[in-house]
Amino acid sequence: MHQGYSLFHRKPTPKFEIEALYRLQERKAIVVLKGSGQVNGNVTFIQANRGCPVTVTGVVSGLTEGPHGFHVHEKGDVSNGCLSTGSHFNPQGNKHGGQNDEPRHVGDLGNIQADNTGVAKFSFSDPLISLIGAHNILGRAVVVHAETDDMGRGGFTDSLITGHAGSRVACGVIGIL
Repeated sequence: MHQGYSLFHRKPTPKFEIEALYRLQERKAIVVLKGSGQVNGNVTFIQANRGCPVTVTGVVSGLTEGPHGFHVHEKGDVSNGCLSTGSHFNPQGNKHGGQNDEPRHVGDLGNIQADNTGVAKFSFSDPLISLIGAHNILGRAVVVHAETDDMGRGGFTDSLITGHAGSRVACGVIGIL
């Protein structure tokens, strides 16, 4: 017995407590992107709850005009710049694909589009990446590439591995926000 109630006759939990418990599950993360030269930016990741899609919102500047491959890489190691971030995050061993392809690497997030001033502003949801569980991207790196990700359809020797997206122009480690 606790405060006059048995375990079997407990008062119902007030609605605001249930809503507060639900909101405690929301997770947020950020990555600060830095590269050689002028490329830099910030990207946030918000997941309302386990199993929900992750909303990805960001701004990257200093790019050439056009699409640029945008991926989560397997390692959060930037000790040798973007070269030490490893391959695309791919826990299932799938071939490279576009963001809407099944199967694909977990880290395949398609392209971001830079305008004529070299700025890419973007916001999208992804159902495969996560901020908790097996597809957790926390502690891994985001990499922006110099070229367009061909989504594995380009026919180049590296299309099904990297999307033939070119060199790594900026990267950063995803951390808890």
